[in-house]
Amino acid sequence: MPAVNIPSISALLVIALSLSACAGKTQYRTACASEVDAAWSELSIAKAEGFSGTVSYGKALGLITSARTMQTVENFDNCYRHAKDARFYIRESRKGQ
Repeated sequence: MPAVNIPSISALLVIALSLSACAGKTQYRTACASEVDAAWSELSIAKAEGFSGTVSYGKALGLITSARTMQTVENFDNCYRHAKDARFYIRESRKGQ
């Protein structure tokens, strides 16, 4: 009977667990997509008030870009958080803050 190769079995187990973890990352998929779409549609430089508003606009644009990148690599929970933060900064830019 051949000897069992423990490192090979361990490696296969780690790979199987990693793949199953990736399959479960869809929890925030729809929330991410809807928040990013909403933030993108709300974004308008014409509505930013003053210098502080344009700074907040810049933060929002950076967060939306980051959220889109996270959406592409299927990091949906962080995508959702960044898009939600972007919408906050969009509201602040309209207030001039």
